[in-house]
Amino acid sequence: MPNARDLQPLPVPPGTGALDVLPALRRALDGDGPALLPVAADAPEEAQRLVTALGGPLNPGEDAEDDPTSLVIATSGSTGTPKGVLLPAGSLRASAEATHRRLGGPGSWLLAVPAHHVAGVQVLVRALLAGTTPRAVDTSAGFRPDAFAAAAREALTSNDPHYTALVPTQLSRLLNDGGEGLSALRGFDAVLLGGAATPPALLARALDSGVAVTTTYGMSETAGGCVYDGVPLDITEVDLDGEPGPIRLTGPMLARGYRNQPGAEAFAGGWFRTGDLGRFTDGRLEVLGRADDVITTGGEKVAPLPVERVLTEQPGVREACVLGVEDPEWGQAVVAAVVPDPAANLDANALRDAVRERLGAAATPKRIALLDELPLRGPGKPDRRALAEQLTC
Repeated sequence: MPNARDLQPLPVPPGTGALDVLPALRRALDGDGPALLPVAADAPEEAQRLVTALGGPLNPGEDAEDDPTSLVIATSGSTGTPKGVLLPAGSLRASAEATHRRLGGPGSWLLAVPAHHVAGVQVLVRALLAGTTPRAVDTSAGFRPDAFAAAAREALTSNDPHYTALVPTQLSRLLNDGGEGLSALRGFDAVLLGGAATPPALLARALDSGVAVTTTYGMSETAGGCVYDGVPLDITEVDLDGEPGPIRLTGPMLARGYRNQPGAEAFAGGWFRTGDLGRFTDGRLEVLGRADDVITTGGEKVAPLPVERVLTEQPGVREACVLGVEDPEWGQAVVAAVVPDPAANLDANALRDAVRERLGAAATPKRIALLDELPLRGPGKPDRRALAEQLTC
């Protein structure tokens, strides 16, 4: 038998198969088994890469008898290098219980996002702590509105409050498809939306369509979302170093640190330094994007997220991603990848004019590329490195 405090891989099947990990997850939460490293069962090469980088016995300082490390969530952050986020049982429980308090009490959960990422794991943790039976969407053929509708019909039969979690691309597909998927989505008491920035136009469409969307901000290092609709959960403290300025977070949902990185600076002093920039607007936290995504063009600094928001507010724009690419004249040039609605006939000059009017000349994209879809990484974030390579070719 392996030592109980070894870190053991937990292959997590996609879709409905993810529910098979519930017994192991329960033991990990109770401290009755090894710490678990969730990996995608359908991506064996990537799983082995993570096991090689992160597996083995936990080191001193990576565990505690009174609050054992339950999960190590692999995350590449913005660097692509795998890091293991050490999540004690107490952090997972604190996050899940605070979520239920914010939403109106424990309820039934529908899993629609991959359960080897923190957002999906927390759907299962919340269900376990609520004592309810979670359901899962069949994603064997990708995320499809009809499969979501079928799973939702089963989930909505219980008498508990009904919750699910989505990333913006999933919500967009359900809204665009309409029909049974959207009808089922309206039946949920709360739809947590995270994993990537939510375009304001998408949020407005969802709310206008009768979907009870709650936007979330958080990461693996905070056991998932810890700021809902711009308001911190009752266990979360937010600190900004200036406005706008770097975001720091603390509270009982915080991770123990990183695997094999004792004393990581990101966790110094009991605060997690997110690497994001933010400001408070009307008392709510507004996240402006990654500090290392800020574009320096002609001596001016441009945060991509406000530009993306302006673009996605324009008629016919479904998604947008803004980034800087090397430019001999400007140092970096602001460029945008835009996914149009299928029937849209977009005018790139009109899009640029809209940005210039709202944000000024420096933020105006020098080039706009129309794409069928954005490359994604993780649970649904645009892959900026892949886009940069594509847009500089």
